[in-house]
Amino acid sequence: MNQEIRDGLRAAVPVIISAAPFGVLFGALAVDNGLSVFEAVTMSATVFAGASQMVGIELFGQSIAPWLIVFSVFAVNFRHVLYSAAIGRRMVSFTPLQKGLSFFLLTDPQFAIAEARYEAGHRLTFRWYATSGLALYVFWIAETWLGALFGRLLPDSHALGLDFLLTIYFLGLVMSFRKRALWLPVVLASSVASIIAFNVVGSPWHVSLGALAGILVAAAAPLEGVREDEANEGRADA
Repeated sequence: MNQEIRDGLRAAVPVIISAAPFGVLFGALAVDNGLSVFEAVTMSATVFAGASQMVGIELFGQSIAPWLIVFSVFAVNFRHVLYSAAIGRRMVSFTPLQKGLSFFLLTDPQFAIAEARYEAGHRLTFRWYATSGLALYVFWIAETWLGALFGRLLPDSHALGLDFLLTIYFLGLVMSFRKRALWLPVVLASSVASIIAFNVVGSPWHVSLGALAGILVAAAAPLEGVREDEANEGRADA
């Protein structure tokens, strides 16, 4: 097996394990909200965005205008505009078709593991990216199917603390970038803004507003603070 394929599978395993409770939970909630097993699986296969899928199924059964549902999902997924802008510059060897598939597979953990790989000095290749992304995609669909079929037999994931697994995983990913210039001020700004937004305007706006606060801090910082990171990126590209 090619080394990049092995590396892609290895990078995907921790995400698959930590995201499993959420995939199963979505399948169970989808059925509870009136979707069939087929509809729940189809939603995971076509939308492939856990947070917006959760928002969608909560709104579908209510008397809410379709445009408001679309707007709410857009608010949840606005951060993907930022992800695609950041990771797109790493895809120098990707064809337009490969980029299209890659952006469809772009999720929070996929972005994080891709950045971590680049940070470690490896080029971002389509073979590695597609392997890790497709592994996450296939298992997310399988987890949705299991949750839709057997979700009612499972104990409360909140009581067991299973819903916190992905949070722990993301905290570990954030910490892995701590050597970057401006890491601490950006993280603090994002955290404080997200907490304030959550208490003032509520979910899901706190996600995008927290990300925006971090971007503004990074954009306002002196360029000298990021020269070392740019030099490291140049060495990674070489």
